[in-house]
Amino acid sequence: MTATRNSHGGGKGTLIRGGVALLLLAGVALGAYQAGRQQVQVERDREAVAQLKRQLEQEKARILDLRSRMEAEMDALALRLGSLRAHLLRLDALGERLVKKGKLDPGEFDFSREPPVGGGESEPLGEFDEADLSRELDRLDQSLKDREHKLQLLEELLMQRELDEQARISGRPVKQGWISSGYGRRTDPFTGKKKFHRGIDFAGKSGSEVLAVAAGVVVFSGWKGGYGNVVEIRHPDGYITQYAHNRENLVKAGDRVEKGETIAILGSTGHSSGPHVHFEVRRNGKIVNPARFIQRG
Repeated sequence: MTATRNSHGGGKGTLIRGGVALLLLAGVALGAYQAGRQQVQVERDREAVAQLKRQLEQEKARILDLRSRMEAEMDALALRLGSLRAHLLRLDALGERLVKKGKLDPGEFDFSREPPVGGGESEPLGEFDEADLSRELDRLDQSLKDREHKLQLLEELLMQRELDEQARISGRPVKQGWISSGYGRRTDPFTGKKKFHRGIDFAGKSGSEVLAVAAGVVVFSGWKGGYGNVVEIRHPDGYITQYAHNRENLVKAGDRVEKGETIAILGSTGHSSGPHVHFEVRRNGKIVNPARFIQRG
């Protein structure tokens, strides 16, 4: 009996020890499993943090790029505004010059002031955004182009008027001198006979300047019989002016001359009794009295 009880007691002990061992193994396995899960979670958390850092760096890069583009756009706007302001200053200077040249009323054409505007009260629209600023710049640019175009037309008109004035025959062919013989019938100083004088003689100091009375093209420069050294200039509308008895011609055929330009040196060549210039005007080959052109000047 005693042996049987010992046998049963030993079996229970073995079972208990086996169960404890299993429990220990299960605890170890559970601990390892939980530790593995925690490690996986840590790795996932680290990856999530790293991904957030990468996204943050990307956002920083986008912000830097956006700021750079905004600065570039602002620089471009500043350059454009500067260019428009410079353009406006040039147009103002041109306008003031044209006002003076055209002898216009400076009070009416005052380029130093902004154009007058008006209108009723309006509701505030708030601050300008980038689109509004861009539209305003485009409007200003278009206004400046229109203003420039009109000023250029005005300048061309004034220049044409100046050219017309340059080509208009007027004034005397000498700076200093006096009329020594008029246009029409007179007594020839060499023969004493009555002859028709085709021009007006201006006596002056030998060696003084002979001047063109209008802009034109020289069609003859040389010796012409009793006229001595002669310069002839063609002008618009069929007019030709002649300057004779020169000591020396300073221009040649084909030269373009301006009004008031020195074209010869006053002398007494050819059929002449003293230093003077014989001034003659023809239109379409017919002699014209120079007196009315002299009176214009």
